[in-house]
Amino acid sequence: MEAKAEARYIRISPQKARLVVDLIRGQQAGQAITTLRTTNKRIAPTVEKVLKSAIANAQNRSDDVDVDRLFVSEAYVNEGPRMKRVRPAPMGRAYRYQRRMAHIVIRVAEKEA
Repeated sequence: MEAKAEARYIRISPQKARLVVDLIRGQQAGQAITTLRTTNKRIAPTVEKVLKSAIANAQNRSDDVDVDRLFVSEAYVNEGPRMKRVRPAPMGRAYRYQRRMAHIVIRVAEKEA
């Protein structure tokens, strides 16, 4: 039994989001939530919300799912679209920079006994 949840167009660099997602990959679901609560990063509450959503999706798909046996089977961050912005520069010039977005995907599965 596997369930998936994803958050799209999150306004954070995928590189920064991957630091947090790498912490929970392969962990038990309950332990992953504890890890995210103690992680001091801005994206941690968002990743926790996606993980809780994946757990809820697993419960909705099947009534006989044991939440204590769920673990994070897959967790990755893809790059979303970039917003191009312009910043004023000296002598009437302009510097372009990009605000990056991320798509966060988490899959939970039940461990076989």
